[in-house]
Amino acid sequence: MKSEISPQGLSTRSTSSKPPLSLEATSHGSAIVLHCHGRRIFRKEARVLARTVNEILPIAGRMVLDLSVVEFVDGGGLGEFVLLQMWADAAGYTLKFSGASRSVRQELELSNLASVLDLEPSVSDALVGMGGGRPQAV
Repeated sequence: MKSEISPQGLSTRSTSSKPPLSLEATSHGSAIVLHCHGRRIFRKEARVLARTVNEILPIAGRMVLDLSVVEFVDGGGLGEFVLLQMWADAAGYTLKFSGASRSVRQELELSNLASVLDLEPSVSDALVGMGGGRPQAV
């Protein structure tokens, strides 16, 4: 982070051009895997993630959210995860969360949300759990 003093006061901005969260969707048979690239998911990033899931899941019907590189999710992000899971379940879609790091899994367990979300240890396990088999190299 870089702090600058301007006529309007002190401002802090990131000197990194890398966004806090980027999303990459890949197709694996009839399922979509949404890879979350970023160390953290806060409320703002969770909203972007939710919009993306809301756009893609109704078309695909089956989706895996790959959280393998995410190290922290705040309360807003956890809430979005729960809303996404409830929405997907109610609409008859399949949504799985995969690869949660130890710290994210601890957050989910401490908040009693691990039992609410459909969690799998890896993308491959999530795809097998959907009946989609192992992911194919694209």
